[in-house]
Amino acid sequence: MTPLVRLQGVSKFYPRVHHPRERLRAFVSLMTGKKSLEGAEVLSDINLEVTRGQSFGIIGENGAGKSTLLKILTGVISPSRGTVEVNARIAALLELGAGFQPEFSGIDNVRMKAALLGMTKSQLDQHLDQILAFADIGDYVHEPVKHYSSGMVVRLGFAVVAASDPELLITDEVLAVGDESFQKKCIRWIESFLERGNTLLMVSHSMYIVQKLCRQALWLHDGRSRELGDVFPVTQSYLAYHEERSAAERLQRRTQRGDSGLYRVTDFSLPGGQGQGDRNISYGQDLDAELVLESPDGLAPVALFGIMRADGTPVYGVSSDYDGIEAEKIDNRHFRFRICFERLLLLPGSYSIRGHAMDPQGIRLCDTAELRFTVAGESRELGILRLPHSWNKDA
Repeated sequence: MTPLVRLQGVSKFYPRVHHPRERLRAFVSLMTGKKSLEGAEVLSDINLEVTRGQSFGIIGENGAGKSTLLKILTGVISPSRGTVEVNARIAALLELGAGFQPEFSGIDNVRMKAALLGMTKSQLDQHLDQILAFADIGDYVHEPVKHYSSGMVVRLGFAVVAASDPELLITDEVLAVGDESFQKKCIRWIESFLERGNTLLMVSHSMYIVQKLCRQALWLHDGRSRELGDVFPVTQSYLAYHEERSAAERLQRRTQRGDSGLYRVTDFSLPGGQGQGDRNISYGQDLDAELVLESPDGLAPVALFGIMRADGTPVYGVSSDYDGIEAEKIDNRHFRFRICFERLLLLPGSYSIRGHAMDPQGIRLCDTAELRFTVAGESRELGILRLPHSWNKDA
């Protein structure tokens, strides 16, 4: 099957042109076909293939190159290197108000945009009432677009795109501008658009919308492809990356480690993982942990276990003295604790488990060790854990 979109080794480089000498160097580089040594490479060696019927989410931080990639796909700009192949009738919603003339009325802009999307006059006349109903901006359609709010511009643009019935829809954060009712209307239309076998490429910072509408995802980071694949693992990795960026949390973890503690963690493991930590479990699976503590005086220390999300949000904690658990004595200095968290209801994502060494009275925290684990699965539920529930259909 011929792909609708194929990118091979696509890169985009913007030379520095702030001063006359820099502009001259950029011009010489352009004429000679050589890459300028000064500037910014906003995309680097991107490979992507999209087939008919796929729905692709492109995610990443601001400045990662997402919008640049969409502009290359739609032909707004050309790549500095690489090849781009598009075999579909495209409709794109990129920058807010792109293609609209602010001095013209909404209805005039509808006619121009429809013509740019390849609609004939008869097709537009046939769909005009549908477009105006979808946009739902009332008499403002006869006012100049410069008087519109950002939400009204998006409403009008999306309504024309919906009426053009493209094979490939490309959107860049358009759902972030409209109000909630219009977002729901757009989502319902996109779902029906995909059910008809069409293709979607969308940029969004909302992982909920990406997971709801897309089946595959590309994570761009600093202009490079960091992860590509099914939408749930890619978006979960992206969310975990953001959760782990808290410098204060990382500093706290380092300062809690036990060079000054009397009772210390000598070994902490998650049986069933590969090496220290890195444990992957499925939603609802048991999580086992084993903690070995060292005692300088032969007295059994207290063990404390805590589970938290990757950003440090506490989920659950329990200590051995709360549950009246005695340590397994290995020798006169070392004690082992084993715990099993049964049928974890944590939602898919990245988490950490900490093992703490406390004094025999369970008052003083002496040392801490931490391991990561990942809960895998597909879920659009929100929060940290799943609460068992049922819907009352008779209500």
